[in-house]
Amino acid sequence: MLDVKRIYAEDAALELPRGQEVLGRWPDAEIVPVASHWNIPEVHGDERNVQRWVRIKTEALVLGVKKSLVTRPNGRSADFIAPSTANGCAMACAYCYVPRRKGYSNPVTVFANIEQITKHVARNIAKQGPKTEPNQCDPDAWVYDIGENSDCSVDAMISDNVRDLCDLFRMTPTAKASFATKYVNRDLLDWDPMGRTRIRFSLMPHETAKVTDIRTSPIAERIAAVNDFVDAGYEVHLNFSPVILTPTWESDWAELLRQVDDVLSPAAKAQLAAEVIFLTHNQPLHEVNLGWHPKAEDLLWRPDLQEQKVSQNGAVNVRYRSGLKGQLVERFRELVAEHLPSCRIRYAF
Repeated sequence: MLDVKRIYAEDAALELPRGQEVLGRWPDAEIVPVASHWNIPEVHGDERNVQRWVRIKTEALVLGVKKSLVTRPNGRSADFIAPSTANGCAMACAYCYVPRRKGYSNPVTVFANIEQITKHVARNIAKQGPKTEPNQCDPDAWVYDIGENSDCSVDAMISDNVRDLCDLFRMTPTAKASFATKYVNRDLLDWDPMGRTRIRFSLMPHETAKVTDIRTSPIAERIAAVNDFVDAGYEVHLNFSPVILTPTWESDWAELLRQVDDVLSPAAKAQLAAEVIFLTHNQPLHEVNLGWHPKAEDLLWRPDLQEQKVSQNGAVNVRYRSGLKGQLVERFRELVAEHLPSCRIRYAF
């Protein structure tokens, strides 16, 4: 997954203990000083990097300081989005939205000022007080997404940032951490989260994942891990995302849902819930993908089925057409009810 040869580092990050810890994991890596983790010309914004998309993710790591610490309300998957402790990913899913802001490459950026981040999150949790009304995020606890711009299971291989945040929530009775992942990191099974961290394993049909989920854990491995993570004290939900229309999408999803139903233990099913997210794509990412993985675009770029829509953050994306989308969501709910009846759908869009 990672063979780090170059670490692009801000001076401020190198001065912090977490920055030094990260350097210690790859003592032979070349350290390249940079003024800003957002502005590295040879990594970001160079169209020639399209041909080296995966290699850069493997060999490059960025070390920076998170300067803006903001916890944002959400209301869908989580009540709040916590400040990121990392940005980017070593995996290379063809539909990933994170690289849209970075240009032509998206290696992991680790933020070394973890103490500032955890203190900020702790203050925000204290400010909320107890949760008095249940909602779709959770009936009892305030849910904080800690992995909006990265995959925390992979981040945990690079630094202790994710564990530090999970340890904070472990001791916080009014809130819980949450993150979606496509990677099975069994080191997390030793963390004893005491039910205060929700892991959402992302799933899609196997054949589709082979084309679009690059460098991720196989779907069967993700499904098999659910029981172990529940037994280890995690709350484990599923993230049916993205749902991509293919000629056989209904039968493919039905088969996947039956597999989940066969594998999950009674304990896992008793706490199970899921979110359903249909594909969102955009033209700049489509054009990047054509340079390194055009086969994926045969599935992702469907002008005959898609229309433009401005997202909540102001980005212009393409999604399945509104009339069609409603029918698709309803059909997906029916598939889950038929083939995985133990699974409550928290939301679908």
